[in-house]
Formats: sequence, structure tokens, C-alpha cells
Amino acid sequence: MIERLSEEITFRKLEILLAYMQAGSLARAAELMQVSSVSIHRALHSLEAAVRCQLFRHEGRNLVPTRATRVLADVAREVLNAMSEGVQATRRAGGYSSDLLRLGSLYSLTTATVPRVIVDLKVRNPKLQVELVLGSNTDLLLKLEQGEIDAALVAVPDAESEIESIPLFEDDIFFAAPVGSKYAAMAAVDLRTCADERFVSLSDGFVTYAGFVEAFRIAQFTPQVVTKVGDIFSLMNLVSGGVGCTLLPGRVRDVFKDKVQLIPLLPEYLMRQVIGLNFLRSRERDPNLLALALVCRRLHRGSDLR
Repeated sequence: MIERLSEEITFRKLEILLAYMQAGSLARAAELMQVSSVSIHRALHSLEAAVRCQLFRHEGRNLVPTRATRVLADVAREVLNAMSEGVQATRRAGGYSSDLLRLGSLYSLTTATVPRVIVDLKVRNPKLQVELVLGSNTDLLLKLEQGEIDAALVAVPDAESEIESIPLFEDDIFFAAPVGSKYAAMAAVDLRTCADERFVSLSDGFVTYAGFVEAFRIAQFTPQVVTKVGDIFSLMNLVSGGVGCTLLPGRVRDVFKDKVQLIPLLPEYLMRQVIGLNFLRSRERDPNLLALALVCRRLHRGSDLR
């Protein structure tokens, strides 16, 4: 069984011991540690009492290290270096202040928002590598809570005590149909007139799918969904190919603008998404997340990200 150490033996006192061994005097050690000479003397005296052997001989006003002091100093140097490396390894494992940022994002944000965020982040920290993880709103928030990603660009969740959110922009949902469809000339689409229409949609967990379900709840009928997909670009390809219509956020308006047309819905079907940066409050002091938050706040103030 490992012998229990005295509570008086601390990392701070070991640091002071090494500072004194390097400086050779109380005054110079105090300068190195940015404390008073009295604090240095008290720490060394306390450390001597804790190890239960003489560490210094008094020669006038000077403290002369003994052989035992040099042994303790060598051990202290190894312990402090090992602990420092351990803390860095722990931070890297937890994603704190590492050279890698794991950023989750909705597929629909990769056309404009994500590139701008990453470019601005790299300007601030050129050494930072960004690993992009794509998924649904529900999937990414779960990964965030489980520590699998560091931050997520998704729809801002309803009051979450553990999640800090920084809004980026608001986005409305539109009716999406192939270019040149019978809906093309309409100023706004009333979903109640679309009961016989075929639809395609995203899978459960996507914020746009939640808006899709809510819109048809208001329209008071269950749409004929012929297929569901796991990303918004596949969904738009199905619309452009005439497989079915759907509801899409305005931020993807320019992706397939020659093939897919976004048409406003009547006001009663208005579905608005608040897209933002989300991360755990427990990590709000992480330097990488602080930089990411600053970038997102500046982009939010500066221009339209959609």
C-alpha cells in the first residue's frame, strides 16, 4: 500500500522548492514566484516539517540545501513535469484547448455558414484543425452532451440548462417544388390545397422535419410521404427529379436554384428556425470555444449568414 503523504506537501510548495534551488536566495526565489520572501520561507519550512527530515542548514541568514533537499528536488521536478503532461493529455482527451476542434453542423449550413466560420477561426488560430461532423439536430445535440463533439451549429434548443447558445440567424421554411411546377407563379402556397400532392422529407431528428410535421398539423392532413432521406441535399435532388415536393429552409435557396424553386407559405404555416452555435456551459472557458464564440458573434453582427 502506498504511504499516505502529508497534506502539507503540495505542488505549489514543490514549485517553490525548485525556485529556491534555482535562485539560491529567498529574495530571488520570491521574484521568480511573484510572492514575498516571507511566503517563500514559510513554504520551505512547512515542506521540511511535512517530509520529517532536515532540508536546510542555517548559515547566518542563508538556507543551505542538504543532500536530502537535492533528492526531493529531483523527485519534485519529475512529479511536476509528469503532472503537467498529464493535465495536457487530459485536456486533449476532453477537447479542451487542443489543436483539434470537433464541430458539428447541419448539412444545410455547409454551403455558406460553416465555410465562413472555419475560415475566420483559422485566421485567429492557424494551427487549429477543425473536424466537421454532419448530422441531424437531435443527433448532434446528443453528441454534444456526450462529449463526442465540442460545439454544434444547429437550431437553438429550448431552454437547456447545460447548453450555452449563441444565435446566428433566423430562417423561414418554404414550399419547395421543381422549377416550372404548377406552384411556380403562386405568391404563397396554401398547404390545404396540396392533399393530393406527393411529398419527400428528411428523417426524424432534423429541425426542418419538425417544421414539416408542424406545418401539416396546421393544414389538418397527413401528407403522402413517398420517401425520407438523411440529408438535405439528397432531399433537394429528389425534388428536382420530380419525386415529390417538400418544405425547405430559405438558406438552401441558391443550392439548386435552376432546379428547385422555393415559394413562400401562407402566414399561418410560418415556421421559423433560430440557428446558432451551441456548446456545453461547463466548457465555456475553453480557449477554442471562446475563439469560436467570438467568430460567431462577429459574423452575426456583420452580415447575413444564410
